Amino acid sequence: MLRLKITCLVLFVSVLFAVTLHAQNAGYDVFNPISKYLTQGDAEKLSAWFDSNLEISILSQASNSSRNQARQIVKSFFEAHTPRSFEISHTAGQDNKKYALGTLNAGGENFLVTIFVNNSKDSYKIQLLKIERVQ
Repeated sequence: MLRLKITCLVLFVSVLFAVTLHAQNAGYDVFNPISKYLTQGDAEKLSAWFDSNLEISILSQASNSSRNQARQIVKSFFEAHTPRSFEISHTAGQDNKKYALGTLNAGGENFLVTIFVNNSKDSYKIQLLKIERVQ
């Protein structure tokens, strides 16, 4: 009888622990740090979120780039358009694939930003970054 109680207690604690971990992961918003670095115009820290190869489109200039190439492209954009604010207006996706749409105010202009991230090996990486002028 004591063994059954101990088994039930261990099972209960294990389930409670698993549910707590899932709830913590579900509450994590990958776009918080990405938004922060877009607002700050920090291409170096933003590029830490880049996948090893990603699609980048800045002002209709699209390319598949390495992380280093994409960092330079974003750095050049930030140098020409100093960011003042970034606000996400929409997010969607599933557990391992998510996207966000937002507005970047930079250099006195507004830009529509699209970000697509994929979770691989317990880490989200940006696979698409698109920045276009708002017409």
